Amino acid sequence: MYIVTHHAPDLDAITATWLIRRFLPNWKNAKIAFVPAGKTLKNEIVDSDPQVMHVDTGFGLLDHHQTSEHICAATKTYAYLTQEVGNGGKGNKNSENWNDEALDRMCEVVNFYDHFGEAGQTDAIADYHVFEAISILDGIKTVYPDDDSQVMDFGFMMLDAIYKSMQEKIWAEEIMDEGIKFETQWGKGLGFETVNDGVLKYAQKSGFVVVLRKDPKKGYVRIKGLPGTRVDFTKAYEILKLKDAQATWYLHSSKKILLNGTTKNPDMKPTILTLQNIIDVLKS
Repeated sequence: MYIVTHHAPDLDAITATWLIRRFLPNWKNAKIAFVPAGKTLKNEIVDSDPQVMHVDTGFGLLDHHQTSEHICAATKTYAYLTQEVGNGGKGNKNSENWNDEALDRMCEVVNFYDHFGEAGQTDAIADYHVFEAISILDGIKTVYPDDDSQVMDFGFMMLDAIYKSMQEKIWAEEIMDEGIKFETQWGKGLGFETVNDGVLKYAQKSGFVVVLRKDPKKGYVRIKGLPGTRVDFTKAYEILKLKDAQATWYLHSSKKILLNGTTKNPDMKPTILTLQNIIDVLKS
C-alpha cells in the first residue's frame, strides 16, 4: 500500500497523508511516496489501483487543484474518512457516518491556511491558534530541502500533538459554562474544578482577567492573572498561606501567577481549601 503526495509536502499534503495513516483501517503501515506536484506514482492513472492513494496531487479523489471550490486535500480526505470509516471501520458501525469534531476542525484550519486565510486575523480564541507552530514546518523544509520523509515525519508528530490540543480546546469550550464567575478588583474572574488545564488559557482569551483551576484528583490549584493588567496576587498569597499553612504556595515574580502544586515538583503539598474558599480570597 502506498500513499502518494508531492515533494516538499506542505501542511495540507502532510495532514491528508496523516489522516489516512492514522485513521483509515489497514493503512497505518502504508508506505509514503513523493512525486512532482500534479503527477502520480509511476505515471499511473490516478485512483486506478486500490492499493495506492494519491493526496494533494494527481487530480484525483483526494486532490483539490482541479477545482475552484474553497476546499483542500485535508478536507476532502476527512470527508472520505467519514464515509469509509463509518461504514464498518474504526468508527461507530451503527452510524452511517463517522465523525470526529477535533479532526473536522483541524481540517478546516488546514483549509484556512491553504487559502492564506491567516492574513489580518485577530480572533484570540479561533481554532487556527492551535496550529501556531506550523511556521516551524517551513523551517524544517529549509533544513531538510532534499528529505521529504524527514519533513513528513516531523509533520506527523506535530499533527499528533495538535490533535490532542484541539480535543482539549473543544473540551474547554464545553466546560466554560460550568465555571464559577466572580468579580475582583481587577475585573471579572472564572474558577473551575476540572482536570482540564487548557480551560485557563481559553478563559483568559475569552476576556476573564483572573482564572483559577483546582484539580479534583490531585487537589492542586493554578491561579493566573491576565498579562498586561494590574493584577497582583501578593495579598491573596499571604492570606492563603495563613488559611492553609501546610500547603505549598508559590507566587511567581510577575505577581500574576499563584500556584499550589505542579507536575514539575511532586513534593508540593496540595491545599485543603475548596475552590469557593479560594475564590472568596480573590474577591476580597
